[in-house]
Amino acid sequence: MIKSARWTALALLTGLSALPVARAEDLGLGDPAPKLEVKEFVKGEPVKALEPGKFHVVEFWATWCGPCRATIPHLTELQKKHPEVQFIGVSVWEQDQDAVKPFVEEMGDKMDYRVATDAVPEKGDADDAPMAKNWMKAAGQNGIPTAFIVNKDLKVAWIGHPGEMDEPLEKIVNGSWDLNTAIAEAKKAKEEQAKMAKFQEKLQKAMQSDDPKKLVETIDEIIKEVPAAEKNLTAMKFNALVRTGDEDSALALGKTLMAGELGENSQGLNFLAWAIVDPEVKQKPGPKLIALALEAAKKGDAMEDGKSPFLADTLAKAYFDSGDAAKALETQKRAIELAKGTDLEEETSLKDRLEQYQKAVDKKD
Repeated sequence: MIKSARWTALALLTGLSALPVARAEDLGLGDPAPKLEVKEFVKGEPVKALEPGKFHVVEFWATWCGPCRATIPHLTELQKKHPEVQFIGVSVWEQDQDAVKPFVEEMGDKMDYRVATDAVPEKGDADDAPMAKNWMKAAGQNGIPTAFIVNKDLKVAWIGHPGEMDEPLEKIVNGSWDLNTAIAEAKKAKEEQAKMAKFQEKLQKAMQSDDPKKLVETIDEIIKEVPAAEKNLTAMKFNALVRTGDEDSALALGKTLMAGELGENSQGLNFLAWAIVDPEVKQKPGPKLIALALEAAKKGDAMEDGKSPFLADTLAKAYFDSGDAAKALETQKRAIELAKGTDLEEETSLKDRLEQYQKAVDKKD
């Protein structure tokens, strides 16, 4: 579960999983914003409808979505910076609608903007709720968190990840946003997406083959044909390179990732480090790669103020693989303590690694 959780979180946050699938879209930039059809507001003054002459940010999230939780404080900062904008966080695709209000209450001031729940039909599916259907599905958006900026004319001016919203929001509010250019760029991106979609099946087969060399070759082929795919596939290629045993190539690509956008994201750093120290990797990494894993895990752990059980677990393994069993033991104890009260608490592999590190320390003594 830990490995899949690390990968899933990164994929949702940065789009570094598989290639996107092209799909029909009824809602795009420049189109009138759909109606605001929520069940109730669980925080903030209710908004009956989007108002002409006002700016709005409609952001979609869920209680079960780790990347969504990570972006909540940033949305709060943006709301404070732009009081003239109505921020509305809409909970969608919830497995348990009753969990939303307690979650929001627990977040407190960290989630300081309006929050509403989608109007899921009684005995119906969350996918059929109006906000999920008329906003997310209509715009071809498959993952959360996703934000929509609606301008004063009630037209959709921007769609994307909330973490990338600062600049477009600033420009939309101050009147310098070129909507026509944004529409043209979105059209170009959609065309690239359609090109990439034809490689989806081939990529999936390579991923399922359990042959890392084949996966690397397939990714290189895709990037050659569709250069825009490189951003989406670089992390996956790194993961595969580690498993091929091509240390030089893996190290070079890992350093490139560390120096880029992924290196500024705690979950991205966690993924990079775990790709190297994952105990399920058959090809054991050399000292240079382990040093890279340790560097990435330390940086990610610091970014999370030492409060992420995932990063603590990864950092402990990196310490252990680098030969520091005592530090590994100390860090693993922290990981287990942090895991209490979370889904990780029953994860046996954390305790297994703790015993492994303890035995190594006892043996040295």
